[in-house]
Amino acid sequence: MPKLKIAVIGAGAAGLMAAGTAAVSGADVFLFETNPKVGRKIYITGKGRCNVTNNCHVNEILENIPVNHRFLYSALGKFNSQDVMQFFESLGVPLKTERGNRVFPVSDKASDIVDALFSYVKKHGVKFVFQTVTDILEHEDGFLIKTSDNQIIVNRVIITTGGMSYPATGSTGDGYRFAKSFGHSIVNPRPSLVPLVEKGDTCKKLMGLSLKNIRIIVLENNKKIFEDFGEMLFTHFGVSGPLVLSSSAHMRHFGSKIYRLEIDLKPALDEKTLDKRLLNDFEKYKNSDFINALGELLPRKLIPVIIELAGIDPHIKVHSITKEQRITLRTLIKAFPVEISGARPISEAIVTSGGVKVNEINPKTMESKKKTGLYFAGEVLDVDAYTGGFNLQIAWSTGKLAGVSASERNGDE
Repeated sequence: MPKLKIAVIGAGAAGLMAAGTAAVSGADVFLFETNPKVGRKIYITGKGRCNVTNNCHVNEILENIPVNHRFLYSALGKFNSQDVMQFFESLGVPLKTERGNRVFPVSDKASDIVDALFSYVKKHGVKFVFQTVTDILEHEDGFLIKTSDNQIIVNRVIITTGGMSYPATGSTGDGYRFAKSFGHSIVNPRPSLVPLVEKGDTCKKLMGLSLKNIRIIVLENNKKIFEDFGEMLFTHFGVSGPLVLSSSAHMRHFGSKIYRLEIDLKPALDEKTLDKRLLNDFEKYKNSDFINALGELLPRKLIPVIIELAGIDPHIKVHSITKEQRITLRTLIKAFPVEISGARPISEAIVTSGGVKVNEINPKTMESKKKTGLYFAGEVLDVDAYTGGFNLQIAWSTGKLAGVSASERNGDE
């Protein structure tokens, strides 16, 4: 009996996992990739360190997937984070778990993950086709895959082209076009895990300032919807950095709802302790100009901005500061406000939210309900998660399930 021929379109995380799994299962696999190298996006995940997964229970992973997490029950149940860790360690990549259960290679090199996957798929006979797929057409034997200067007939296709974030890595939305050609609906793609744009010009004045060990609270129509602790960066357009990217995943209704960030610059100090600290500093600098009294408490770049927001004369003598003015300053330090007008473009997002509608996909196999023999995995699907390794876990789990399912023979074959 001849081997099943399977084409995997896109050699990112989901594609490499799907291709390797299908090849191990006995299929003849062709892996198509636009770039001259595989795993381009994996290289830049986790700031180049690759946050492989999150070392936690499946239920916790599901809690960190705000969009269509129920669709992933089967995929995660069959290949969870422990399985992912075991898989990569079996390929010779030792892993470590850091704060927030984030899992990284011990080497801190994303290239180790890509190299291991590349060796894995090559070892099991996957054939690489470094060409851009232009069309996927129906054929009596399954599908006709066309590239700019080649074509091949296969029995099954797994689409793992990613979303539209980081287009330089090859995620240009081709997967949506292929899906539509087979009758699939696409949930409008939008950025997630993305830098945020402020309404005013406060952040522009603070451009380049990086803050560590701070807390961010996200308010939607004045109601708290998210908070986290970590680091962030002020930019010419607004805010960025790990905390901001996490926050952005919760801000899904720009235009219809009002969003504000409140930054606690001193989360280790409660209001009473902070007030005591302010009084001590004020006593020390009582005969100085106010602008010169905050250098031990706040970053230099932040001082004139926070004084302006407080509405206090920067050159008033410290001993003249009233209790009300001190309370205003204390409030700003504990809840520095940044009004958010929207997100940066999808090309700057880490993850695309939106994609192929999941109710048109069989969650137990990743096969299309519209076209037999067509499968989807990874970011091309309308599922996305918060930061912390959860999005890569989705890629590994759905890629694995698609690879297993596509390589299974039906009774009539």
